[in-house]
Amino acid sequence: MDPNHLQELISLEESYWWHVAKRQLATSLLEQFAPPPARVVEGGIGSARNLVEFQRRGYEVAGFDLMDVSVAHAKSRGIENVCVHDLQQPWPLEDGSFDAAVMLDVIEHVEDPVEVLRHAARVLTKDGVIIVTVPAYPWLFGEWDKRLGHYRRYTRKMLRENAEQAELSVTWMQNWNAFSLPPAVVVRGYQRLFPQDRDAEFPRVRPWLNQTLLGLAGMERWCMKQANVPFGLSLVGVLSK
Repeated sequence: MDPNHLQELISLEESYWWHVAKRQLATSLLEQFAPPPARVVEGGIGSARNLVEFQRRGYEVAGFDLMDVSVAHAKSRGIENVCVHDLQQPWPLEDGSFDAAVMLDVIEHVEDPVEVLRHAARVLTKDGVIIVTVPAYPWLFGEWDKRLGHYRRYTRKMLRENAEQAELSVTWMQNWNAFSLPPAVVVRGYQRLFPQDRDAEFPRVRPWLNQTLLGLAGMERWCMKQANVPFGLSLVGVLSK
């Protein structure tokens, strides 16, 4: 992760609708598939805001990140069991020592996502799960993705194949963030027509719009419990051993 993007995460993750909605979705899935008290490890901790939330919910947490500044920031927030580590290398944890692994918008950043999933699977209990989110639709891949260090965007088939190659099964998978797909298509199309030399950053929104988008995300989570959401800017999956 670019250090500037980390600083953006630190400033936005507490209240910006996209970060909050993703955290709420991941937390709800954790509570469904690995309820507390359980042991959760996060690969790619970023600003550590997710680990703070999981710990508040009663989970025993641990995490890794490539950036020492991320690890230092996590420790400053009271998360002690974190260290600098490359997720593509064997995770420094005992086999079967955790109930869940969480990687939110992480595996699109690595050259070999299957190897990362294998490392995560090894540290899980026999009933353990991996919760992942990834950007959807390869046809949307563009300058935004390149600046964020993405190797790919995913289809459902691609994510399922990655899981199967890592000897995991897909317990649950859906698209999410459906309501932001149309504007994203427009913006990415504009960026292709009129390229700009600027950092990838989340567009700032007014407080009322931020709250509206959070409300829409809440409605979408409710819909996801009732039926399959057929489209959305991201994919979320629960993978099991």
